[in-house]
Amino acid sequence: MTRWRHAAATDTGLVRQTNQDALFADDSLAIIADGMGGHAAGEVAAAMCIDLVRRQFRENPNVEGLVEAIQEANLAVVSDARENPEHFGMGTTIIAVGLTYDLAGIASPTLVHVGDSRAYQLRDGALRQLSEDHSVAEEWVRMGRLTPEEAAVHPRRHQLTRGVGVEDTIAIDVTSIHAVAGDRILLCSDGLSNELDNDALAHLASAPNGLEFAVESLVSAAKVAGGHDNISVILLEFDEVNVSASPIRRTMSSAPPPASATTRPTGAGRRRRIVTWRVWAATFLFLAVVAGVAAVIHWYAYSTYYLGNNNGALAVFRGQPSGVLWYKPEIVAETPYPVADLRPSDRRAVNATISEPTEEEAITYAKNLYKAGELTRGNLGTPTTTTTTTTTTTTTTPG
Repeated sequence: MTRWRHAAATDTGLVRQTNQDALFADDSLAIIADGMGGHAAGEVAAAMCIDLVRRQFRENPNVEGLVEAIQEANLAVVSDARENPEHFGMGTTIIAVGLTYDLAGIASPTLVHVGDSRAYQLRDGALRQLSEDHSVAEEWVRMGRLTPEEAAVHPRRHQLTRGVGVEDTIAIDVTSIHAVAGDRILLCSDGLSNELDNDALAHLASAPNGLEFAVESLVSAAKVAGGHDNISVILLEFDEVNVSASPIRRTMSSAPPPASATTRPTGAGRRRRIVTWRVWAATFLFLAVVAGVAAVIHWYAYSTYYLGNNNGALAVFRGQPSGVLWYKPEIVAETPYPVADLRPSDRRAVNATISEPTEEEAITYAKNLYKAGELTRGNLGTPTTTTTTTTTTTTTTPG
């Protein structure tokens, strides 16, 4: 028998205008999805992912069912983005824990993960990260190219290497959780983990803090630390827990689309013409590849916008902060907001560059940063109460 209690909270934060996070928690499944994409697209992707995984897992509550549910959600988000131009570029992360049944009917907790939302395990006040961020900066940390401290402020720390709805195929990290009664599992979007260090997370999320008080405290602390992004938190505490008889820790990838068959013509009379055709085709393909690579480099070089310091004032730059080959970032919009008037944490974030998908969103973000600074200087801020719920539920192992 495995039983957990849970509490959950989500908050827009202090800078974003909308909340593109989505979450769900009940007696057998807990999910957080952090949507990405301009306008409402990220919100759409996150909501679609949560809904599909929740419904599919209910029908097939085992490890394979949980993985297949995420794969189906991935295809659904990809398809929606193709059919609706206004959703182009949308996607989402997902971090989830499900009580998965084995062949003997024993339920044990399994973690699945795509993106940079995180899972932590807490025991006796100590915190251990269970998930690995699928981001460029964290991949470089694992390769030894960056230190964890450098990755924390690197401009590409928010650039994901995996996401739901990004490609037709998806790779999902799957891990059996080894827990004992009293252990807690913290799931969160990067709006929490980017603002609070491990010591703060462990202090606020551990017993004797009650689950509801803990999630409220985590959200409030993230907002005090800057609240630069949407903040979502789910905290689970096991009353009883089984460990999987066949633990798993691996990455499961969906199958690529089948390759189309190629028919080879036969006969000496046609062989020369085929060779000639292939030469022309190869030449055309080579030129197309060269042109495509150049186009991709140009697109990548100017595919993002970021806030930076331009002679003491906030400005919107288009391009990669460090440039790409001969493509250098360029200023596309200047703002009247002095960097010196921002909160100290926001000035540090600007110096490390703040990326946004569009120029409009970057300008809006700059305006919100300045307003937050005004509120701080004028001491006009008021605490926000986040409503959470705590439930006690029981999962009975089929006998």
